[in-house]
Amino acid sequence: MNRPAPDVIDLTHFISSTMPVFPGTEPPAITDAFTIERNGFAEKMLRLVSHTGTHIDAPGHILPGAARLDGMAADRFLGPGLVLDVSAVRERTIGVNDILHYEAELRRVDFALLLTGWARFWGAAEYFGPYPVLSPSAAQWLADFGLKGLGVDAISVDEVDSTALVVHRTLFAKDMVIIENLAGLESLIGKGFIFTCLPLKIVDADGSPIRAVAIVK
Repeated sequence: MNRPAPDVIDLTHFISSTMPVFPGTEPPAITDAFTIERNGFAEKMLRLVSHTGTHIDAPGHILPGAARLDGMAADRFLGPGLVLDVSAVRERTIGVNDILHYEAELRRVDFALLLTGWARFWGAAEYFGPYPVLSPSAAQWLADFGLKGLGVDAISVDEVDSTALVVHRTLFAKDMVIIENLAGLESLIGKGFIFTCLPLKIVDADGSPIRAVAIVK
């Protein structure tokens, strides 16, 4: 008996030399190291920061002595996910009350993905703010579920000019990973899915670009 193949939804932005990057970060440099016309085969030379594009942060990105990606088992980067639709929140801060109705579902998943709607500004100046972020209490509330990670469709889980990085620190204190610059989360509202955010296997990795996808059940 043939079973229907699961839907695989790409949640990743393209990496290019003209893509948005966090303010102060050098954009990617992508050049033709070899070409079919000149060499008989094609290869690209890539130069990019580890937190470029759709990427994953390890706790060791911020916290001294905390876990890095290469020290984590591969199963840390996949599991049941849940989209928390906060796109209707009109305040700059997402409070506990804005996500409280997801409490029962959060107990059954490994990844919470915040749909702020900010991915629609990818490539525009508006992408850098003022996007909504979790309040300190909401970040702590989510961190207490024992999740593997939290993802967001904005350039950071903290405000772009934050130096305290409260949300990062709160989640990392619970050994969670953070996924930033996700795309296409609106297609997953109300659906059950497996979320994958597998990083490159880089030694001592504080972060890595990823190909984030959702496998819809």
